[in-house]
Amino acid sequence: MFNIDIDLIKKYDKPGPRYTSYPTAPHFTDEFSYEQYLSAIKENNSFDNKTPLSLYFHIPYCDTLCYFCGCNMIISNNRSRIANYVDYIKKEITLLKNHLADDRLVTQLHWGGGTPTHLRPSEISDLLSFINSNFNIDPNVEASCEIDPRELTFEHIKALRNGGFNRISMGVQDFNHKVQAAVNRIQPEDTTRQVVDWIRELGFESINLDLMYGLPHQTLETFSETLEKIIDISPNRIAVFNYAHVPWMKKHMELIQKEDLPTPDVKLQILKHTIEKLTDAGYVFIGMDHFAKPDDELAIALNEKKLYRNFQGYSTQAGADLYALGITSISQFGKIYSQNIKTEKEYFDKIDNNVLPLAKGYLMSDDDVLRRDVIMSLMCDFELNFSVIEDKYEINFKEYFKRGLEKLKQFEPDNLVAIDDDNIKVTEMGRLLIRNIAMSFDAFLEDDMGKVRYSRTV
Repeated sequence: MFNIDIDLIKKYDKPGPRYTSYPTAPHFTDEFSYEQYLSAIKENNSFDNKTPLSLYFHIPYCDTLCYFCGCNMIISNNRSRIANYVDYIKKEITLLKNHLADDRLVTQLHWGGGTPTHLRPSEISDLLSFINSNFNIDPNVEASCEIDPRELTFEHIKALRNGGFNRISMGVQDFNHKVQAAVNRIQPEDTTRQVVDWIRELGFESINLDLMYGLPHQTLETFSETLEKIIDISPNRIAVFNYAHVPWMKKHMELIQKEDLPTPDVKLQILKHTIEKLTDAGYVFIGMDHFAKPDDELAIALNEKKLYRNFQGYSTQAGADLYALGITSISQFGKIYSQNIKTEKEYFDKIDNNVLPLAKGYLMSDDDVLRRDVIMSLMCDFELNFSVIEDKYEINFKEYFKRGLEKLKQFEPDNLVAIDDDNIKVTEMGRLLIRNIAMSFDAFLEDDMGKVRYSRTV
């Protein structure tokens, strides 16, 4: 059983990046030019690059507004508006395909939102058919889709499965009705269980359920009841996210009454209980906020040091180049990050002018590449061998990262890391605070503080 030290969590709980990228998204700039972008794509698609592809599609529309939502979404039931967006996604695929090598294999596919299943089953089938006919899809592709069970039919799930999806991720947040009412997401337990049954009936390989702690009216007792039901449903993976109340960034969060939120101490008690209860039930604590059954690919990748991290969180597809389509979506390949336009009108205008919908990006320096490798090794492997980095980058690790190693020493007395002559090893408790540990090697962080508002690390 995983025992959580709440005093340590309190000690290190402060704002910090989630490191789905390094450098992080606040450093993306509109000074990154379209010419740089096209040049990077061309270089990435040279004849000798056989790196597999990961494709992400952002479907931003939702049926109703969840007050806790921090995603880039649009509330709309205008079916012609949604159908028009799907048409432009296809146009973007065609534009992008002009720059991609035909033989590159797609090993990962993900639809996120918003709510991708706000599309009708026929629209899902149509878009999947277009994707499958335009890309070289690996027969063993890891294909996942985020769904909302509240407006879902069996035909939606069938369309996803027939089109090649083999993994599903579904939000639950909390089964308590009072909590659901306070965040405008009424989702009966029976509805969730029915959709899980459909997913299993159709032979999907994996189900992930998302929970959220820190929502209004949550208590240790009520959230424990939700956990017991989740354990009984027995998904392959569970993600347990910390609700970040940031109404200055997401104005709709003002609809949540601040006085209804659990106190920081109650939140930490919920977190402690959640980790201990899930690990006691047999789930492997992957790190930060992810859990998986021991036979799940995520847990296997952790054990085999093959875990990877990108804008969709932890993944098993290390090394794939990520090309993202749709508004706000973020690509990552070679030494660049790029983010698409955020509004529908600008997105449509760009594509109508046969231009990829770039809004901003970032070209990494050699130092950025090195630090990304160090940070991602810590985030994914929970250990780092100095000599591996030294051989790869021809540096003296202790000299190059002298300042970072000094910062890292603060975690040793609390048994969060163990540092010897050639290694850093993160302890089990350290996995929970891995964001804090990784921050030791972030070259931008001191300048960021006070300028960038990050979520809290726990």
